[in-house]
Amino acid sequence: MDLAYVCEWERWPKSTHCPSVPLACAWSCRNLIAFTTDLRNDDQDLTRMIHILDTEHPWDVHSVNSEHSEAITCLEWDQSGSRLLSADADGQIKCWSMADHLANSWESHVGSLVEGDPIVALSWLHNGVKLALHVEKSGASSFGEKFSRVKFSPSLTLFGGKPMEGWIAVTVSGLVTVSLLKPSGQVLTSTESLCRLRGRVALADIAFTGGGNIVVATADGSSASPVQFYKVCVSVVSEKCRIDTEILPSLFMRCTADLNRKDKFPAITHLKFLARDMSEQVLLCASSQTSSIVECWSLRKEGLPVNNVFQQISPVVGDKQPMILKWRILSATNDLDRVSAVALPKLPISLTNTDLKVASDTQFYPGLGLALAFHDGSVHIVHRLSLQSMAVFYSSAAPRSADEPAVKRSRTTGPAVHFKAMQLSWTSLALVGIDNHGKLSMLRISPSMGHTLDVSLALRHLLFLLEYCMVTGYDWWDTLLHVQPGMVQSLVEKLHEEYTRQNAALQQVLSTRILAMKASLCKLSPCTVARVCDYHAKLFLVAVSSTLKSLLRPHFLNTPDKSPGDRLTEVCAKITDADIDKVMINLKTEEFVLDMNTLQALQQLLQWVGDFVLYLLASLPNQGSPLRPGHSFLRDGASLGTLRELMVVIRIWGLLKPSCLPVYSATSDTQDSMSLLFRLLTKLWTCCRDEGPASEPDEALVDECCLLPSQLLIPSLDWLPVSDGLVSRLQPKQPLRLHFGKAPALPASASALQLDGLIRAPGQPKIDHLRRLHLGAYPTEECKTCTRCGCVTMLRSPNKTTAVKQWEQRWIKNCLCGGLWRRVPLSYP
Repeated sequence: MDLAYVCEWERWPKSTHCPSVPLACAWSCRNLIAFTTDLRNDDQDLTRMIHILDTEHPWDVHSVNSEHSEAITCLEWDQSGSRLLSADADGQIKCWSMADHLANSWESHVGSLVEGDPIVALSWLHNGVKLALHVEKSGASSFGEKFSRVKFSPSLTLFGGKPMEGWIAVTVSGLVTVSLLKPSGQVLTSTESLCRLRGRVALADIAFTGGGNIVVATADGSSASPVQFYKVCVSVVSEKCRIDTEILPSLFMRCTADLNRKDKFPAITHLKFLARDMSEQVLLCASSQTSSIVECWSLRKEGLPVNNVFQQISPVVGDKQPMILKWRILSATNDLDRVSAVALPKLPISLTNTDLKVASDTQFYPGLGLALAFHDGSVHIVHRLSLQSMAVFYSSAAPRSADEPAVKRSRTTGPAVHFKAMQLSWTSLALVGIDNHGKLSMLRISPSMGHTLDVSLALRHLLFLLEYCMVTGYDWWDTLLHVQPGMVQSLVEKLHEEYTRQNAALQQVLSTRILAMKASLCKLSPCTVARVCDYHAKLFLVAVSSTLKSLLRPHFLNTPDKSPGDRLTEVCAKITDADIDKVMINLKTEEFVLDMNTLQALQQLLQWVGDFVLYLLASLPNQGSPLRPGHSFLRDGASLGTLRELMVVIRIWGLLKPSCLPVYSATSDTQDSMSLLFRLLTKLWTCCRDEGPASEPDEALVDECCLLPSQLLIPSLDWLPVSDGLVSRLQPKQPLRLHFGKAPALPASASALQLDGLIRAPGQPKIDHLRRLHLGAYPTEECKTCTRCGCVTMLRSPNKTTAVKQWEQRWIKNCLCGGLWRRVPLSYP
């Protein structure tokens, strides 16, 4: 476990920012982190702030005035990672969502209130989606064997079984409040007492059962008092929210039953279910002023012994034996330093397999460890069931130079800097902590957890988690933290190999996600960085192809099953003629008739197709250089076939509207540029098409491609800008020191090498990477950029055509690569 980077407020001693009491922190599945601080003005009044940042650009923090009147006690992301709940000590709950789908623009329009009653626990209602990870089957070929859908009922369902959205909270006076988000946008709220005898609730947590019920655990803060558990059922009756509660078995902490230590740990300081969807296991921490003890408990069904008298009257046979639910302690620690924060894993690894429990003692599987932070500044990763220590990290209060070991323990005489709030990432490979000075620290948690693993086993761990992110749609930034440049090639190959083993339907679903994942991996090594451009170009090509084909409509309603797009693919694959007009004759051209305005609006996309084909053919003579963008396309028969289909479509549309055709600068006025390019493209495609044996391009084709620069002006394609993110610049054992609100002067990354087409001069015109429009050297339109690949596009559309809207709607929430958008200044780099 080592420190990746630290981000702090500039000029901390004189700053008006101060850490909140209590401090709240949350980490979403999209790798967005939210945490709280207070802002003190000259009159010593406090403003409650919520800060939201992306882990790849932590300095670009978006600070929101929450308008909470009291301290924020809870922050909770929803299952999609796009909405955030905040609750305070005055009973107010707010729901925050992205404005214009931007990760650095947030607003709140809905919420609920339990006036004057502080919120101590908060959670979104469960949506019924639960995936189980079968670590013991990580070598299986099918994703269905590695990751299986678990039968799990939503907390509340609408008509037709659709889960109803909403949240549940527990207050300090023992009330449970549920708010439901109706499809109309209204909020339906109801509040009920957990039990008849209401008492003080200092600590609480919320979990869900597979049957759709909710379990609430509460404690009054004293270790001498029982930890109470309640079952909560939510329903909608006559357009009103109804809450039913039932008392479940309670428990006393084991440390209070020991007479020698009865009063040693007077307070329960932490109460957590091991997972949101695991209500049978709970973690408890009791503390004194200087020390703590942690206990893990499990709820089990046990047979109730029957007296012999009743046995004689009615013998108990098999399943008829009465059963009772009872809490049993699984493990407990010895006396520890005082615990300041707890972070629990979010990976849904099943712990029912006994072999897995045994294996976890000798070999770490990501997700089996939970994090404990202590007041001496250390962080321990312990096994979530046995509570045995697996890894330790020691922080330092004093600034550390880059070459000093990150794990060196500080020996200061003053109070140690310690984490007040912590969160594990969704793959448990990273840990974020906010300390008592308001500083954010990002820690890597190695998949091996200190155990010596050979390279192949380490790669298998990372591959398994990358596959998990690919299947779930979660962001995989925290996995990239552990990928060394030497691992990239092997990971990309193994990922592709596993992907090709899946059935055709699943491959189609995951086709774009795996391209984005390969691109982010290739960014980490100087040997593969040029392929980043290829993967993004392929993503763009797939999007352009599906958009243009979707515009085609059958001429008659009673048409065969195949769509015009499918017939186009079939005809182009069957007819290998190099003459574009002969291919065009075999198509029903009436299916390609479009409105003239639509064709003109699509010209920029058609221009990109034409320019890309010309660039690829002109680069064929230099195909020996893998550092040149576009290299992988020269052997990709499927992509060349797609380009060939699009050239045919563009040719047909050019007959309807000549001005929509790609514009070429040719040396001869009589030259048919599209026919020339189609002929060369067909020859190249024939060499590597799937149906026939792959062959090298013949000398005649290479010679013709060598002549292209003398016949046509070769365009300089605008590839993606060099990424300004952190992940490709982080080095082991050398943490970066960053400041909120101040973009750092980062060391050069692998992708900043002088490669063809990747480096642009400062005054060069910039381009909208999605619309393929030139923005000028200093754009005057507001722009947004992808948090992952750096793709830039205008925030608002300059074109109102239906076809263009259809294209832009594809990217309204996410980029081509699946990354989130963030607003950038007008003159972006």
